[in-house]
Amino acid sequence: MKTIRLLVVSILAFQLSASLLAAAGGAVSAETLAGTRWAFKIPSGGAGWIGFTKENGATNALLLWGGGHPLPVAVATKDGAVEIRRTTKSKSKKGKDVTRIDVITARQGGGNTLVFEMRSVDGDGKVIGAPVNFTATRIPELPPAPDLSKLKFGRPVRLIGGDLSNWESMNPNDYNGWSLKDGVLTNTVVFPDGTKKRGANLRTVDKTFKDFRLTFEVNLPPGSNSGVYLRGIYEIQMADTHGKPPHYQNMGALYGRIAPSRAVEKKAGEWQTVDITLADRHVTVVLNGVKIIDNQPVLGCTGGAITSDEFVPGPIYLQGDHTNASYRNMVLTPIAKELR
Repeated sequence: MKTIRLLVVSILAFQLSASLLAAAGGAVSAETLAGTRWAFKIPSGGAGWIGFTKENGATNALLLWGGGHPLPVAVATKDGAVEIRRTTKSKSKKGKDVTRIDVITARQGGGNTLVFEMRSVDGDGKVIGAPVNFTATRIPELPPAPDLSKLKFGRPVRLIGGDLSNWESMNPNDYNGWSLKDGVLTNTVVFPDGTKKRGANLRTVDKTFKDFRLTFEVNLPPGSNSGVYLRGIYEIQMADTHGKPPHYQNMGALYGRIAPSRAVEKKAGEWQTVDITLADRHVTVVLNGVKIIDNQPVLGCTGGAITSDEFVPGPIYLQGDHTNASYRNMVLTPIAKELR
């Protein structure tokens, strides 16, 4: 009996030590992180993502911090942890250049998690604020591309109807420039006299969408920049980029991640057709009848996402904080079942 009690005590002590080690963060190296991708919530709010790759014997990383698109960051292994350096430059209210360096230290957490500590300094090395901590979750490996010919669809949902009851503002403090007339949903934040207001993004009241096919028409004025977010996570870019070569920030791109294979956008002011299929973290985009993204894997959320968690249902949201844009005939058809 005494031996059994000692064994139980030893097991409990081992479990406690493991828990404390996980809480404190275990050792990890840049090399062991190569090929992995991680999702997290930024301490100040917003979606974050980091992906590690190995090229020519060196581990590199791309970091998405809220808005914009994934950018290269410096990565090194120091004292059993991975150090990530993120440098940003901006202008102060007085017009002076301001440099901020975020030094993010990553250690192994419990299970498929990394524990981060971020310390920030300015260009002169002066500490900015207090250290902050957050946790990232490893993103599971992507499945094979689904066979789109075998997808089974449910009942179509018309998102743009006779009124705005299907939609709600995401930014109550910003100007709501969205209006609906004759079946056309329009965002107006740039006015004829040249003035501009910071507009609100718009999302569907229904936040239960998973995988689906989404079709609609869009009309973009000259210089327009908008976007359609799938489940509030992945942005398909809507922009006036007629006449420009394919780019991951152009019309029809998965913003910042996948560029269109061809440039087939129409001139500003013309109605364009968009057909998007999101299935098993793979995306297909058909613009004006031409397939420009063909069942490509999605590595993570895009800038401006509501969340970095790719496994939760969400709304369709329309970017309204940049310029004017109009949408009509928007229909979402959920994927009911996939046959492999």
